[in-house]
Amino acid sequence: MPWEFWSRLLLMIDGWSLEKKISMDDANLLREKVWKRDRRIKEAYMACKEQSETEAISAFLRLTSSATSQGLHVIHIAAEMAPVAKVGGLGDVICGLGKALQRKGHLVEIVLPKYDCMQYDRIRDLRALDVVIESYFDGQLFKNKIWVGTVEGLPVYFIEPHHPDKLFWRGTYYGEHDDFRRFSYFSRAALEFLLQAGKKPDIIHCHDWQTAFIAPLYWDIYAPKGLDSARICFTCHNFEYQGTASASELESCGLDAHQLKRPDRMQDNSAHDRVNAVKGGVVFSNIVTTVSPTYAQEVRTAEGGRGLHSTLSSHSKKFVGILNGIDTDAWDPATDPCLEVQYNANDLQGKAENKAALRRKLGLSSADDRRPLVGCITRLVPQKGVHLIRHAIYRTLELGGQFVLLGSSPVSQIQREFEGIADQFQNHDHARLILKYDESLSHAIYAASDMFIIPSIFEPCGLTQMISMRYGAIPIARKTGGLNDSVFDVDDDTIPPQFRNGYTFLTANEQGFNGALERAFNLYINNPERWKQLVQNDMNIDFSWDTSAAQYEELYSRSVARARGMKRA
Repeated sequence: MPWEFWSRLLLMIDGWSLEKKISMDDANLLREKVWKRDRRIKEAYMACKEQSETEAISAFLRLTSSATSQGLHVIHIAAEMAPVAKVGGLGDVICGLGKALQRKGHLVEIVLPKYDCMQYDRIRDLRALDVVIESYFDGQLFKNKIWVGTVEGLPVYFIEPHHPDKLFWRGTYYGEHDDFRRFSYFSRAALEFLLQAGKKPDIIHCHDWQTAFIAPLYWDIYAPKGLDSARICFTCHNFEYQGTASASELESCGLDAHQLKRPDRMQDNSAHDRVNAVKGGVVFSNIVTTVSPTYAQEVRTAEGGRGLHSTLSSHSKKFVGILNGIDTDAWDPATDPCLEVQYNANDLQGKAENKAALRRKLGLSSADDRRPLVGCITRLVPQKGVHLIRHAIYRTLELGGQFVLLGSSPVSQIQREFEGIADQFQNHDHARLILKYDESLSHAIYAASDMFIIPSIFEPCGLTQMISMRYGAIPIARKTGGLNDSVFDVDDDTIPPQFRNGYTFLTANEQGFNGALERAFNLYINNPERWKQLVQNDMNIDFSWDTSAAQYEELYSRSVARARGMKRA
């Protein structure tokens, strides 16, 4: 049976438990059987499909017997999840890591806010449970409706607050003036849901500042209430965003601001009258991760840590960098429905046909098949090296290539500047700027491009370089963060030949970028056979979540074993 089936079954059992139709103990035993994909529970479900709910519950309860699982129960609490609520890489991580852990035999569940602007068509079997969870905020109890559904085969719980401020009914995910309040509310409501549902996870994994509140809330409020089975893992995907606010704002979700506004707890290291959500996540979690080994080193410095380097140093024993992966189901040129022609490393003719198709679509010249196409898909923000992206357009054309940019900027000045450049090239044969995000078009650009530029000033992990290689577009990347852990220069003799997969530069200026771009053009034009080998090698690199998930699995298991050892002692 597909994962979708087991997740739907799990959500049905949880619904019965929350609606008080079965006991929490019975629910835990039935979950155990779903988790182990027990043949008898599958048969019971198939046999009960035409029966009443009461008859189905009776049949399921006959199956209950004690069982022990060898897997872990992991619950991710996050603000995003691809493809239903995705803003950036965080959404991809929740889905990709969740699926990889699920494949390894672990029970994985996701808790998200129920936004009004989610991609509801990507949620299967969405329904509201006949239960209301009350959670504390601003000195009173507010009701929350719980919705369940499956996303990419994973069971997901959506929390809809019945709050007069319509916290997640704003037509947007982030960027609201009260984001600190919105997500501290969600964090408390999520833990209240876990408590009321009788869940006993081994790991609660929270992500970025929006759910970093989970860590102090868990230990200060919920562990004493009986939600005490879990170890807390906190992942910060980008230390530039830390979630600071006046210390008094912590009081809304029930945390003690007086106790937490201390240098060794949540007091912001730079503004001492404020608290810092990411710092709280670091201090109060059992495991702290970030999204690449190099970025983990960079954030230990004053510049990279954005003020948190001393805190990370104090907690260095529990802090590690694990390189993200990509969802190789969603990003696979051999099966990608967005492409004109599917292809693989052994059949590159399809890549050439996708290049021709994109040229036709965008009105670019097809006169010279061998003219290299350089792609760039990015948010146009200073972090991404906007000045080098602008320079790359003109330098690519000078070298005889074509350039396609897909992306937009939340910074009005940058957006206006690139709109001017787009107008300049509106009828040009060799350059096109599409200043928006288009998921389907992004797949087509990866497939059509010969090279891909990622000139980031800093890049915690980056997925673009991994996706581009999977589609046979050679990355040209700055040596920083996760780019430094995944792109290795073709001409670097210190790297074993089998690991060399792109072109890199160190200094974030035009001269450094030019050197890498010109070397790439030189190989493409003068040594097509070696270029083809490079493309094939890159397409065969395994950037799936399996390796990363194995590292998380080890961290989780070690932390759980340590906790159990301490309890026995």
